[in-house]
Amino acid sequence: MDILLAMAPQGGEGGGGSLISTVIMFGAIFAIFYFMIIRPQQKRAKEREKLLSNIEKGDKIVTSGGVHATIVGIEEKTVLIEIAPNVKVKIERSAIGSVIK
Repeated sequence: MDILLAMAPQGGEGGGGSLISTVIMFGAIFAIFYFMIIRPQQKRAKEREKLLSNIEKGDKIVTSGGVHATIVGIEEKTVLIEIAPNVKVKIERSAIGSVIK
């Protein structure tokens, strides 16, 4: 009888190392995703927000549709641009692709 008890597997000793290594692996994967994907995307969003908040009258811009224009008026959410002499169009601020200095 003592031999059978000695050969029986002890409960709770086999799975502890596996759980810790799994948690470490998920933590490493999350860290990689954060530093490679999430953080750079947040940085680009901050730079874009700064770009859109710093536009001024007279700046030359390129819209997301590729139209080159000059800003002639600024409102809270929209911008009045001039795309040709005496041709003015009102667009959303989010439609500004880049500012040409």
